[in-house]
Amino acid sequence: MHPLVDDLADLKDPELENKILDLSKKYWQTRNSDVQYQIRMLLDVYNDELRNRRSKLLQQQLENRNQDLDKLIKVN
Repeated sequence: MHPLVDDLADLKDPELENKILDLSKKYWQTRNSDVQYQIRMLLDVYNDELRNRRSKLLQQQLENRNQDLDKLIKVN
């Protein structure tokens, strides 16, 4: 975790996406490599969080779909 990152659980997905967009713009606006490095670290943290959330959501959807299929298939 980056020391400047607060608790990511408090952020909703659109807020997280907005932070990523904002930081990406700032990354390309600066020419200072040290600042770019810090922004890149923040972007990595936010992107990892967003990726984890989407992965969990996809996993839940697959589990729900499998449960629905189990209800359709009855073996006697």
